[in-house]
Amino acid sequence: QVQLVESGGGSVQAGGSLRLSCVASGYHYPTFAAAWFRQAQGKEREEVASIDSADSATYTDSVKGRFTISRDSATKTLYLQMNSLKPEDTATYYCASGGTWYGHFPPGSYSYWGQGTQVTVSA
Repeated sequence: QVQLVESGGGSVQAGGSLRLSCVASGYHYPTFAAAWFRQAQGKEREEVASIDSADSATYTDSVKGRFTISRDSATKTLYLQMNSLKPEDTATYYCASGGTWYGHFPPGSYSYWGQGTQVTVSA
């Protein structure tokens, strides 16, 4: 069984930074494809960034140049560095993991999900 546990959320002012972490445990290879999603109140869940098994990253347009997804394979930790935060980045952020994939895959492909961590950005 795979478990994903996020941390690092919090409240910041616009322009600030946060780094989210997601630690995997259980039967989980450190090179599994993974992603960060977010869901704001009253809105649908959206993918923020993903990283495949070759460490190729993709980002949604609204976070390009501000967010960076990365991982530490030794500790099975996925990161999301978020800079220049905006109020519209306020949401619950979830990490997700799948398998050994190359390229970009739809959200429904991910088998494992974390419980979420809240990010609140004030103007």
